[in-house]
Amino acid sequence: MSNSKQPPAQETDRLFATRRNPEEFRFDAAVARVFPDMIRRSVPGYTTIIPMLEVITGQFVQPGTHCYDLGCSLGASTLAMRHGIPFEDCRLIGVDNSADMIERCHHYIALDDHPLPVELLCDDINDTEIANASVTTLNFTLQFIATQKRLALLRRIARGTHKGGALILSEKIRFESDSEQATQTRLHHEFKRANGYSDLEISQKRSALEQVLIPETLAEHRERLLYAGFSEVMTWYQCFNFVSMLAIK
Repeated sequence: MSNSKQPPAQETDRLFATRRNPEEFRFDAAVARVFPDMIRRSVPGYTTIIPMLEVITGQFVQPGTHCYDLGCSLGASTLAMRHGIPFEDCRLIGVDNSADMIERCHHYIALDDHPLPVELLCDDINDTEIANASVTTLNFTLQFIATQKRLALLRRIARGTHKGGALILSEKIRFESDSEQATQTRLHHEFKRANGYSDLEISQKRSALEQVLIPETLAEHRERLLYAGFSEVMTWYQCFNFVSMLAIK
């Protein structure tokens, strides 16, 4: 980890701007370099969700507990949670299985002026111990976990969370109605075009994500969260086919 106070160089997302052979999307060094630009231009509502994580964390964090950002990427959610934690005796832990993401995340954490320490782990979140938790964030992460492993992960989070604690789950969703699915997809693509992506970029990225990002319906998410051990589930934000839910233990 570098001690440099200079932010990591960021690039404009042009990864899919030229025709390329089909391949699965990977969170590698190339994606890490353009990730802030990519997610801002690709995920409707992302710039609203991130600052609200600070607000929600502040409402549910409990003194002396752990807070987790699972799939922390470059640490945007981690930093938002950090600024929502008023207790010095809390632990904040960010986890990601991409070494390239974690390397850059260290730089962003070091540039932030909040005194609460942040622990970063390069690990598979399916293997990460969740204990003594009051707030956990899965910000557009569960959608990249194999569907057959999602319930087990959510159960471990619920078991490791204190009563009154919360899980913030942000996801791309699909819709039960074919008509609504088509309309919401079209609107999402128009959002991308408005942010400067070409039809080729939209098409190629969609193909790259098809086998690795598996969306589910809002009803499926609610049912699984309740079955996993949370007592209340609500949607606090939605923009097109992207939502953020709050699951309270």
